[in-house]
Amino acid sequence: MRENVRGSFKWMAGWLVGASLLGACGAPTDEAQADVAQGAQELAAGDVSVRLSAEKATLGASEKASVTITLTNDSRHPVKLLKWYTPADGLEEKLLEVTLNGEAVDFMGPHYKRPAASEKDFLTLAPGESLTRTVDLAEVYDLSRTGIYGIRFAVAPRQLHGNSAKAGGLLKSNDVTLWIEGRSSARASDGPVTALTGSISYTNCSSTQQPTVLQALNAASTMANDASGYLNTTTPSGTPRYTTWFGAFSSSGWNTAKSHFAAIKDAFDTKPITVDCKCKKQYYAYVYPNQPYTIYVCSAFWSAPMTGTDSKGGTLIHEMSHFTVVAGTDDHVYGQSGAKSLAISDPASALDNADSHEYFAENTPFLQ
Repeated sequence: MRENVRGSFKWMAGWLVGASLLGACGAPTDEAQADVAQGAQELAAGDVSVRLSAEKATLGASEKASVTITLTNDSRHPVKLLKWYTPADGLEEKLLEVTLNGEAVDFMGPHYKRPAASEKDFLTLAPGESLTRTVDLAEVYDLSRTGIYGIRFAVAPRQLHGNSAKAGGLLKSNDVTLWIEGRSSARASDGPVTALTGSISYTNCSSTQQPTVLQALNAASTMANDASGYLNTTTPSGTPRYTTWFGAFSSSGWNTAKSHFAAIKDAFDTKPITVDCKCKKQYYAYVYPNQPYTIYVCSAFWSAPMTGTDSKGGTLIHEMSHFTVVAGTDDHVYGQSGAKSLAISDPASALDNADSHEYFAENTPFLQ
């Protein structure tokens, strides 16, 4: 194992807002947490450092591919961090760059649809405080081949809580090198599947949840057909609907959106879809992009409207777009404000953003 010097956050100040002291090591009392959170400042370059380490340099196929991530507040004031982009709850995002013999390794973890960030989604580190988590790479990265893997913590954050979608600087840790023996990346079955009709099946869904899911699938199919029809019958141009969600018009961009929605429409119309209702997280839903066409719906899904902004039907479109065999989208920003800003600042990323596809399909408020 080889490690370089400690890396530092280089994110733009202003990306991380809000505060609550969640998941940090050596956390103070509740009263102290409140005091720290109230005095916390937005993250500035050099405030926080991140270090990556591993106990062993060689790992057999039966051993966990564990690495430890430590974030430390090196400043003299509390700093605020959006915990989605920390290891506080494990690897919920692609926080690590992993390579095998110099080539990028696929991230196979879940892609979530989340509500807009709120106070509970942030944590605060007091001066000198660290957040340390040990994670298993094999849970979310393809370690099926034997070889020398390079790992580092690296995130290009975007401002998720507000109207800006400009990318900040890159957060980097030191590099760690491990020899890892290949192991199976297949996931175990999540439970019994109960078939309903045709190409729709349910896992871990109650008899009262199943009709709601079916309604949502029908709503998603209707939205996908409408979006595909719009892109096929409207003269390609900078229409309000296109530019609001995908940015400045280009024929190549229009064709990309058209191909994406053709694939999304086809998936809802013809593919064997499984909906799993086991998730209890306060998110809408998630999928594993390389495991079509299973969609896991979470707590926020059930309280969402059937149609309209951030709806049940729209959530299913968001998740369907993530599948590699469909549109292979990513999550650059969440929420309508963020998606609108992303369309202005980075049309290419908007065409790769799942929420942008959802809002284009939901078309609420209506745009021609």
